[in-house]
Amino acid sequence: MGARRWAREYAVQFLYQRDINPHGLMDQALEEFWRQQTTEDAAIQFANGLISGVMDHLPDLDATIVGYAENWRFDRIAVVDRNILRLAIYEMKYRDDIPPVVSMNEAIEIAKKFATEDSGKFVNGILDRVCTELLRPARTSAGS
Repeated sequence: MGARRWAREYAVQFLYQRDINPHGLMDQALEEFWRQQTTEDAAIQFANGLISGVMDHLPDLDATIVGYAENWRFDRIAVVDRNILRLAIYEMKYRDDIPPVVSMNEAIEIAKKFATEDSGKFVNGILDRVCTELLRPARTSAGS
């Protein structure tokens, strides 16, 4: 598995942890999280960028999820699914260097690993709808 997949998995784990225990300072929580992991610096750097991006755009990301999750109250979405969606939607909306289809595929695989097969389908359904609203091609980065 590549450094970026590891980074996404770590980012989801941290976001999950932060979602269920939002108290305390973000920097201290992130420092403690990384003390408990063993991974390469490239994954840590990429994950930190993803984590800070998600946290910076959290209200918009949550509003996007609510807008596309028909018949689902936000608080009823599983915490792991919610954080996988936050991460993927952040990448799709704010990271022009990552093709949206890559963000979608990674999110679906992470959902299958950390949640259930149904989670993969749920995440795919939401992200597919987000992708159709993007103003850039799904299969290329903005610089391509």
